[in-house]
Amino acid sequence: MRIGFVVTNLAGGGAEKAVLKIAAALAARGHRSDVILLENVTSHAVPPQVQLRAATPAGRRISTGWLGKRLAARRLAQLHALLAREQPFDLLVSTLPFADEVARRARLPRHWCRIANTLSVEVARLGATQPSKSARRLARYRRLYDGQRLIAVSRGVGLDLRKELGLARARIEVIPNPFDGEALRAQAGEAAVLPEKPYLIHVGRFSGQKRHDLLLDAFGGLDTAHRLVLLTDPAPALASMIAARGLGARVQVAGFQRNPYPWIAGAELLVLCSDHEGLPNVIVEALLLGVPVVSTDCPSGPREILGEQLPECLVPVGNAPALRAAIEQALAHPPDASRVDLAPYATARVVAAYERLAQETG
Repeated sequence: MRIGFVVTNLAGGGAEKAVLKIAAALAARGHRSDVILLENVTSHAVPPQVQLRAATPAGRRISTGWLGKRLAARRLAQLHALLAREQPFDLLVSTLPFADEVARRARLPRHWCRIANTLSVEVARLGATQPSKSARRLARYRRLYDGQRLIAVSRGVGLDLRKELGLARARIEVIPNPFDGEALRAQAGEAAVLPEKPYLIHVGRFSGQKRHDLLLDAFGGLDTAHRLVLLTDPAPALASMIAARGLGARVQVAGFQRNPYPWIAGAELLVLCSDHEGLPNVIVEALLLGVPVVSTDCPSGPREILGEQLPECLVPVGNAPALRAAIEQALAHPPDASRVDLAPYATARVVAAYERLAQETG
């Protein structure tokens, strides 16, 4: 079979990284696997068995406005027609709303949208400060997704789409991201210049959703020799947050890492403090590397992963004292990461789900 994945770019981010892993796993099963970029910008390492295709020249950015979407859709339709002459696609999957909208405008056949976040929380966050923009965003998502074929990366995302966004006519299939524990451990063993131990780690881009402010508030109250390592690119606003709390000597902003796994494996604890997620890859990755996790109980994903076996590792969203207490407890009495059942995220199970969609989609 031939399966293609449409993304805006590979400039970084968990959703794009997950797409590369899915594409590589399908290629390893003998399928032809393409990742199609709307703009040819790449930071992630692309697995050699994955065919990378781009609708623009290398490094060229595209506009995300009204005209930009239509031009991107035209380029995508032309690229798809060219590629399909070689071999038609059995399944095409777009990820993240901009790529989803462009793919729909391009009228791609056998197309599914892969939803990697709890969209209603994003809408609600906007509503707190920009109610008119929030209403427009909700209307956009309903126009874009209702009546369509959707892949939700977690049960929570699926419920959010159905109940909170009100997508009564959509077909929703839950397929999580795949994780290969053996491959992760091999990558974790590669050479890397790691921070001085001991340290805690947080992995995620600098954005309001990821709540670096909450993390810094919680960490600042800890009486510990541990450092805090942030795998995110430097940003003036982040530097200001760290300086305002007097944490310059205790926090290291290590930047984006193509291979974050030696860094995660070397940590004593991984902390996730988001207001919302879809399926937080770093939780599963840390557990597969034997690293304990403390996370906000945000929609969605953390409770699905940790809730049954390690509910004590979950804390309320936006509560710095509760996060600090959970970190203290985890450092004093590390939870057993091996207790968590990670079978639903096994690569073979996830690949089989995509194969079923490819076989049935018309």
